Amino acid sequence: MPDRGNPSQASAPGGAIHPRRVLARLRQVMAGPGSAQDKLDRIVQIIAADLVAEVCSLYVLRPGEILELFATEGLRREAVRNTRLRVGEGIVGMVAAQASALNLADAAAHPAFAYRPETGEEAFASMLGVPVLRSGRVVGVLAVQNRARRQYSDDEVETLETVAMVLAELVAAGGLLPPEEIGTVEASAAMPRKFEGAALHGGLAIAPIIAHGVTEAPRDLVADDPQAELDRLETAVAGMHRALDAMLADQGLAKVGGESREVLETFRLIAADQGWIGRIAEAIRGGLIAEAAVERVRAETRARMRQITDAYIRERLADLEDLANRLLLQLAGRAGPEVLPPRFILAARRIGPAELIEYHARGLAGLVLEEGSPFTHAVIVARALDVPVVGGCRDLLQSLAPGDSAILDADEGRLLLHPEDEVRQIYERAAEHRRAERAAWADLRDLPARTRDGVPVTLLLNAGLLLDLEQLRITGADGIGLFRTEIGFMARGGFPDMETETAIYRRVADACGEKPVLFRTLDVGGDKLLPGISADSEENPALGWRSLRIGLDRPAVLRRQLRALLHATAGRTLRVMFPMVATVAELREARAQLDRERAQAEREGRAPERVLVGAMLEVPSLLWQLPALLKSVDFLSVGSNDLTQFIFAADRGNVALAERYDFLSAPMLNLLAELVSACNAAGVPLSLCGEAGARPLEALALLGIGFRAISMPPTGIFPVKAMLMTLDLAPFADFLRSARLSDSGGASLRGRIRAYARDHGIRV
Repeated sequence: MPDRGNPSQASAPGGAIHPRRVLARLRQVMAGPGSAQDKLDRIVQIIAADLVAEVCSLYVLRPGEILELFATEGLRREAVRNTRLRVGEGIVGMVAAQASALNLADAAAHPAFAYRPETGEEAFASMLGVPVLRSGRVVGVLAVQNRARRQYSDDEVETLETVAMVLAELVAAGGLLPPEEIGTVEASAAMPRKFEGAALHGGLAIAPIIAHGVTEAPRDLVADDPQAELDRLETAVAGMHRALDAMLADQGLAKVGGESREVLETFRLIAADQGWIGRIAEAIRGGLIAEAAVERVRAETRARMRQITDAYIRERLADLEDLANRLLLQLAGRAGPEVLPPRFILAARRIGPAELIEYHARGLAGLVLEEGSPFTHAVIVARALDVPVVGGCRDLLQSLAPGDSAILDADEGRLLLHPEDEVRQIYERAAEHRRAERAAWADLRDLPARTRDGVPVTLLLNAGLLLDLEQLRITGADGIGLFRTEIGFMARGGFPDMETETAIYRRVADACGEKPVLFRTLDVGGDKLLPGISADSEENPALGWRSLRIGLDRPAVLRRQLRALLHATAGRTLRVMFPMVATVAELREARAQLDRERAQAEREGRAPERVLVGAMLEVPSLLWQLPALLKSVDFLSVGSNDLTQFIFAADRGNVALAERYDFLSAPMLNLLAELVSACNAAGVPLSLCGEAGARPLEALALLGIGFRAISMPPTGIFPVKAMLMTLDLAPFADFLRSARLSDSGGASLRGRIRAYARDHGIRV
């Protein structure tokens, strides 16, 4: 082991590091004769010499997440192609797992240190390792070592990261992996594959699939004239800004108003930020051409993305990658992708909202993301444009090749790549049936929601964005049974000012006119985060500090929202609903806050004519407080998603439990039937909102136990209304009552209900 207390064993630093000089020498090697291995051997020698390091080693990522030593200067030669580490194993493995540099004065003292006797590295104390990144993915690790304990300087770290980017292109250029492995990858590329993800906006698309954000890597990474490259960058940035300004001025984008337009305006502000442009300029000064500098910053951004859990920071980083793509196109003198099929599915790791709109104008039929949530900016815009979206399809991009065919089933959260002919034919028939069905459903818009035997039913919308309001006209819904006030805040990444918030609620009320709208106060926490009011870390967020609990602990937040709601509905009826109520005492406390704000609004002459107060019944504890609860509310709404998961103690997001507990089980239907009876006896209007109500079979069961108002996503209105028109409710209610009461512990009544519907011609 080295004597770590004797600094004389280290090579003395040789003065300032000159990245451009290192890159120029590497370029000569890469352009010269020799195999890829010969070039790697020479490159690690150059890096070791210029950084005054006694060791320089390159590890390449192999199949199975194995890092293999491909070249070294300073370690034993016999270790090359024999030393292997798993990702996460040892310091090299940690660099790969974290996609970030590790700068250690005493590597052996690090908890992750893994000794490999064949390398002879026990003689070296200090170590600097950086990831070799390409397209945001780790393809290797570059490391330098010295005998003495020393902390590598920022200049040395910067130089090694720049060199690692150059090496990434050599690794990706081929010649390093055995031909049989490359052949295996290519041979399997055309096999049918299925990718499962999250359904973010429903629909079906059958079309060629293209990859977004895949640009040809620059052939020459090293800048001969850094100032000329900086000038090119300045010109490209100015061109990008002009294009974004033109997009915002385009009157054709009026249909993506509301939150979607605000997303674009926020995106334009990010484009004007000098921080990320400064990082690109710094990389140019370090010796890279402008394209390579943009790619390097983009790779760092992607790597950082994988380490960040905060949804809002991740969204900002996604916007920066969109801008990087735009900048590369500007540098190439292009406005966008040159050749696209007339209709296509777009695959992306992530995508910005502006790019999505441009693709939509050129035939976008569907969007599939490796990353993405319902609150991703691009998904918000896609919903406005009615583009089917699936998110969370990991490792999709690396499986794509030009000309690939695909089926995007966004209702089921599924992408089928290279589908077999029989599968394609089935989906094509389904698409044709869907088109015919939608054409027929359009005729239902102005018909009353009424069963065949004359029972009226109120069909309401779930909404959360201003762009959802257009669905009132399209579907002919009877109003909004749940307006999720937090969704717009999440799309913006924070709270609007009081005037803006009031204006949003007023626009919702105006759009509804005489139709009712139930405003739910902020339901944040758990999986829905807002800066400044969400808990840092919780072991079980679904049961933690969320929804009304936050509002009661932060009364200023709750009262501010109530004030905005009161002012927005001045002279009308305000229906306000509190979420996640666990005790009647909590509801009374929240109502007291509302009463104080209402009194102030009346003094100011800005109060509603009438205020109705309701609660979301999501927490089972309320079921044993019904007498007191029903005396404290003007209406009640069942939150079927949360109530179901709490009743069965089953996380609704856990795929392993998805089929185990059924909403149409006798216990669940019996519980809801008792609730209907209690509300009817007390004269308290009752509705249900949630995904269950949008499915005709579940809606049928709800009607059978006495629900007469259901709120659902817009896609459910027409199918449920079509079901109503084929239903004689009285005999079905008798059947369901008998089925519930005679159940002897079965898992579900779904099969019996479906059989009844089939036998009686009910359209489910």
